[in-house]
Amino acid sequence: MDFKAPLAAHSMISLPMPAAEAADPLLEQTLAAVEAELGALGEALRARDAAAIDMHSSELHRALARAVERFTHAARSGGVPLPMRHRLASASGQVAAQRESLARATAALDRAIDVLMPREAPALYSSAGMADSRLLGGTLQA
Repeated sequence: MDFKAPLAAHSMISLPMPAAEAADPLLEQTLAAVEAELGALGEALRARDAAAIDMHSSELHRALARAVERFTHAARSGGVPLPMRHRLASASGQVAAQRESLARATAALDRAIDVLMPREAPALYSSAGMADSRLLGGTLQA
């Protein structure tokens, strides 16, 4: 009796994927849009293109809103495939990294502005080098 033939035939049989693991084209399209906007925003940040940063951050916001809606629906109606969950987690990490990068850049810009345009500190001396009496309590001069 030949045992190899049934084994070979059995190895070619593919089992159907569970519903939760089946690829959902809407989820794929939604996640691809988020990933594309993340990439475009990253490029705009590297190029320091303010108009592109503004545009891509708005588009990313919209893409993320659609993704949350579709992934929530998919999770309630059968689940999200593991590879899609990993990609979504990766995109979430990229959003957090870009947010942190923008916060650092904003803080650095604020410090540079403070150096270049210091806030008006109260002067203790007038332009002639004498104490400004208005700031020292109003002493009288004879």
